[in-house]
Amino acid sequence: MKINAINIRAGNVLEIDGKLWVVLKSQNIQPGKGAAVVQVEMRDIRTGTKKDERFRTQETVERARLDEHEMQYLFDEGDLLTFMDNESFEQIQIARDVVGEPAQFLQEGMVCTVTSHEATPLGVQLPATVTMEVVEAEPVVKGQTASSSYKPAILENGTRVMVPPHIEVGTRVVVNTADATYSERAKD
Repeated sequence: MKINAINIRAGNVLEIDGKLWVVLKSQNIQPGKGAAVVQVEMRDIRTGTKKDERFRTQETVERARLDEHEMQYLFDEGDLLTFMDNESFEQIQIARDVVGEPAQFLQEGMVCTVTSHEATPLGVQLPATVTMEVVEAEPVVKGQTASSSYKPAILENGTRVMVPPHIEVGTRVVVNTADATYSERAKD
């Protein structure tokens, strides 16, 4: 779908020279002399390289159409993660590096949003939080609970997270999947 350069916004995905670029920043520049331009900072979706581009405001660019499907995580085979479409029951495999760091929080049966372009998966968005059990934590030190200090703990998937002093082994906690940080104690 063609759009005018003046309508480019952060988060748009543009198709330029056969590559997909996600827009990080877009700024209209009106110089004292000459025509107005749009300065766009963007990142290649596949390689991660960044580049700045200037477009004339009346110039048109191709905005890529992305598809989002809810898919259920089934299992992994090394670096390949298998997901199933909830409607067609079709299974696809996605490389672990497409998911990135949050892949450590994938659990069997978890429903994720898979973003794709022309049937090629570009990214997987996990739920914002996940509940996991603490399998290793330092014991509570008397008097330490009054301060706002945190202690390291290891979750059932092997991830190290900083938790409040009152969290003990066996406690279920809610963790943010985006940055692997403690959110709250699970309400079981």
